[in-house]
Amino acid sequence: MEMKDAVKALAAIGHESRLTVYRLLVQAGPEGLPAGQLSEKTGIPPSSLSFHLKELVYAGLLTSRQEGRFVIYEARFESMAELLAYLTDNCCGGQPCAPTSVTACAPHAAARARRVNNLS
Repeated sequence: MEMKDAVKALAAIGHESRLTVYRLLVQAGPEGLPAGQLSEKTGIPPSSLSFHLKELVYAGLLTSRQEGRFVIYEARFESMAELLAYLTDNCCGGQPCAPTSVTACAPHAAARARRVNNLS
């Protein structure tokens, strides 16, 4: 990850509403949530929510997909893993003290792989 990408991601989650949305989508897992449910669960009006979702997508922390007439948003776990790896690169003066890599939860990674394979 490059510094400009890390700054973009950190700026995106550095807002209370966007952090709330991101955490909710992490909890939802690989299935994600439709924008309407995100609005209901967070109390963020749809017009404001669309702005926040756009910022999170632009930062690479979320992805969206169309399912019928709904837009489903989901957290991109691999992007957060890259951000965490970037932030902790060379921690402890280069001495081994933490896991060398951060990976997405196995159930999330497996579900995403199934969905991608179904699209092929």
